Amino acid sequence: MSKLLKHIHSPKELRLLNQKDLRQLAQELRNFIINIVATKEGHLGASLGVVELTIALHYVFNTPEDQLIWDVGHQAYGHKILTGRKEIFDTNRQIGGISGFPKRDESVFDAFGVGHASTSISAALGMAIASKLKGDLYKQHIAVIGDASIAGGMAFEGLNHAGVTDANLLVILNDNAIGIDPSVGALKQYLTNVKKGIHRKNNIIEALNIDYSGPIDGHDIDKIISELKRLKTVKGPKFLHVITTKGKGLKQAEENQVTYHAPGKFDASTGDIILKSKSEFTKYQDVFGHTIVELAKQNKNIVGITPAMPTGSSLKYMMDDMPDRAFDVGIAEQHAVTLAAGMATQGLIPFCNIYSTFLQRAYDQIIHDVALQKLPVIFCLDRAGLVGEDGATHHGVFDLSFLRCIPNLIIFAPRNEMELRNMMYTAQLGLDLPIAIRYPRGTGVTVDWEQPFTNIEIGKGIQLKEGNKVAILSIGTIAKNVTQAIANYKQPENIAHYDMRFVKPLDEALLHTIFKTFETIITVEDNSIKGGFGSAVLEFAFENHYKNNIKLLGIPDVFIEHGSVTELQKSIGLDVESLSTFFSGLI
Repeated sequence: MSKLLKHIHSPKELRLLNQKDLRQLAQELRNFIINIVATKEGHLGASLGVVELTIALHYVFNTPEDQLIWDVGHQAYGHKILTGRKEIFDTNRQIGGISGFPKRDESVFDAFGVGHASTSISAALGMAIASKLKGDLYKQHIAVIGDASIAGGMAFEGLNHAGVTDANLLVILNDNAIGIDPSVGALKQYLTNVKKGIHRKNNIIEALNIDYSGPIDGHDIDKIISELKRLKTVKGPKFLHVITTKGKGLKQAEENQVTYHAPGKFDASTGDIILKSKSEFTKYQDVFGHTIVELAKQNKNIVGITPAMPTGSSLKYMMDDMPDRAFDVGIAEQHAVTLAAGMATQGLIPFCNIYSTFLQRAYDQIIHDVALQKLPVIFCLDRAGLVGEDGATHHGVFDLSFLRCIPNLIIFAPRNEMELRNMMYTAQLGLDLPIAIRYPRGTGVTVDWEQPFTNIEIGKGIQLKEGNKVAILSIGTIAKNVTQAIANYKQPENIAHYDMRFVKPLDEALLHTIFKTFETIITVEDNSIKGGFGSAVLEFAFENHYKNNIKLLGIPDVFIEHGSVTELQKSIGLDVESLSTFFSGLI
């Protein structure tokens, strides 16, 4: 049997195939994704689940003239392979290679850049309205969104608007009952009932004045094609409910959908995950997860909150141990923050764990609902700094900057696991203000981090190393690179190293001592240089009339693309070797 996929370089070749051959193409595409991701790593289960849907969409619609948007983009690998990126797909998520998410400047077939959830309906509706205003009445606009993402508030805002327009919009609900973790909430239960034949006469989508069809089998390619062709002739906003299985075609991925969302390297023939050698160090998220359980057993007022990331944040430990006090609220960062604020008004101690990149989605709530009211919510910001292969949409490199300007907010960055643990302990003892604790993805640096708790004095920095010529001021876990770089320098006695620990409030007493002692001061952070920790030090110097030579190292004023953290640090001069070279040039 001839191979079909090798002849597909764009949807034009796809549309030349006989429809009866598309089942074979689906199997080839599924195998292609499995074989590449097995060795290169990436997001697996989501793309396997929409293979038939992906083929059908490009077969029926005239992409890229018809505009196709994949919500989040975890599921877009098949789309990339069919739209001219098959030969370079092995560079996916690698430095200098293609992005793991749809990206407008990568391909004309990527109609909208994505990476965060719940944006597709609004974007597609905007495109559809624009087409109508320009007189292009036949152009199609399709948003493919999952059952986890559609529960996000922004998705409902888009649907609410779409229902009062006559825009040529098709929303396809890819319903597999799981995002990264299993979907939660009343909407999930509603969709489950719809699949069982309940609620058909009381349909939420139809109530919003949107034409609803389905649910249909998302792996029956003929049925999908038939329905898409029909919907092309229906005017106004439309909604197609498609039932799929995440991980379809790989037994282990179907049976263990959480693990196989992004399984790392695995055996393509058996599906078995290739185990990495176990690190002697613990992941920061696990330090958080185990610590909050330990603290919650001592303090009955502690509660945990996460927006759809119980596994990634390790709040799953608390959810397993005390499910009535740990809450997965779904993809709803704004709700998570204000929910925590409400709890704080009643004397509870909420630990609100949100990835740094996703906290951006709840900025108003941090200001209006938490900081303005001085509510002592404890924000634990996972994945701060550079996160690696997920790239620009996921790096947590803006939090220090966008949080630092908010009054009444404490900002702390632990240097290691014990600092994270002790700050969590200190925060739950009773702060008068909210606090943000930011820490990176990946493992720490301390084997025996489970030490007895000690209190951390708010706003107090510490000296890590004495020196006589230059002072290095670091914040957070980038201190590891600084320490190693100083050790590699031929005259380490020249360099003093301080861990400032708090970006807000700054340890002004310590800064006065440093500025009076050292002519040259260097700040190092894994946050944007613009408005970050270094900027805070510059403001201090200006306000106190210091004229010292100050140099800022951090994330430059550009969006950093994908690659390993080590590769990305090297590209911007924050790796050990680059720092050591920089220090040598100063003295």
